[in-house]
Amino acid sequence: MTGTPRTAERHRKTKETDITVRLNLDGEGKADVQTGIGFLDHMLEGFAKHALVDLHVRCKGDLHIDGHHTTEDVGIVMGLAAADAVGDMKGITRFGHAYIPMDETLTRAAMDFAMRPYLVWKVDFSRDKIGDMDTELFKEWFQAFATNGGMCLHVENLYGENNHHIAESCFKACARAFKMAVSLDPRQAGAVPSTKGSLGS
Repeated sequence: MTGTPRTAERHRKTKETDITVRLNLDGEGKADVQTGIGFLDHMLEGFAKHALVDLHVRCKGDLHIDGHHTTEDVGIVMGLAAADAVGDMKGITRFGHAYIPMDETLTRAAMDFAMRPYLVWKVDFSRDKIGDMDTELFKEWFQAFATNGGMCLHVENLYGENNHHIAESCFKACARAFKMAVSLDPRQAGAVPSTKGSLGS
């Protein structure tokens, strides 16, 4: 292990959004998030806390239209920052998983951080909105985060009734799986965790 700081900063500007993300994989769970969507801010603050990453997000998006571009593009930039921060992937645990209960709700997430992006999303909501956020946008964030981060990510809500609990447990489960996957395993001794000898392209 080199002791190199596992941090990244990404900026992405389009006609729809202007986003800056700073990420420290070896942080303390500190979050400074402003996306313009209150519930998304709440979810990302929880992600940082339970992944034990330091996360800074600033987004100016076309919320006069709706929250789609903001939600998806924040996922894109966070995924890109995560891939940058992991770097050559030497020494990481690679796989992570978590079960997160929240009262009547239980959600499972499993991750392979191997630059082979894929999302399995088995989550249903009984309401169209939670706070100021459309529930259909949660999948968009997870899809963008997994695809641009190079993660194979499976998220499944096993059961639950309260839509807030369902959404929050998805983010927390992803966070804990992410924390495990990017953690450094001293037994890897700086090696890439693959029989191929490399991960990604």
